[in-house]
Amino acid sequence: MSTVNPTKHLTNLDEWRRLGEANIFPPDSRLELIDGEILEMAPIGFNHAGHLKRITNFLAPLVAGKAIVSVQDPLQLGDLSEPEPDFMLLKPNPDFYCSRHPNAGDVLLLIEVADSSLAFDQNQKQRLYALHGIPEYWLLNLNDNCLEVYRHPHGESYEQKTTLRAGDSISLLQLPDIAIKLSDIL
Repeated sequence: MSTVNPTKHLTNLDEWRRLGEANIFPPDSRLELIDGEILEMAPIGFNHAGHLKRITNFLAPLVAGKAIVSVQDPLQLGDLSEPEPDFMLLKPNPDFYCSRHPNAGDVLLLIEVADSSLAFDQNQKQRLYALHGIPEYWLLNLNDNCLEVYRHPHGESYEQKTTLRAGDSISLLQLPDIAIKLSDIL
């Protein structure tokens, strides 16, 4: 008799969306599809939520007419991943992405805010975003009170990583006329 080992059942975007339409998951669940696996994400704490509101309120007026602000919305990355990044600046789209979810080619800037999810965002999410060519990934690291800036994706990582603190400033790679003092978002 041969041995049979259990295997994971990986899902794709079609099955993932059908599960959502069938209301398989509780309405308040925080789930993301990452590399074919359905992952339950940590609840959002008040510090995380407050920083996300700060980023949104600060950046939205600066990018008006230049980019679409997207907060905790799905991002389609291939056939096996649909994370919901905390914040994205997307290329302008006449229908504001009403007919489809944005994909990697639509992203100008992607930001994750992390405290309890820091290791996951520094590793799995960073790898996922690099693999799909997200040009600029910012990780607002609340534990170390800094901004990790990842630029120039190459394979499974980014060629450039910079760590910035409250006294520093940064210009967006895709929108270089927009400069930000870290003290405004940190």
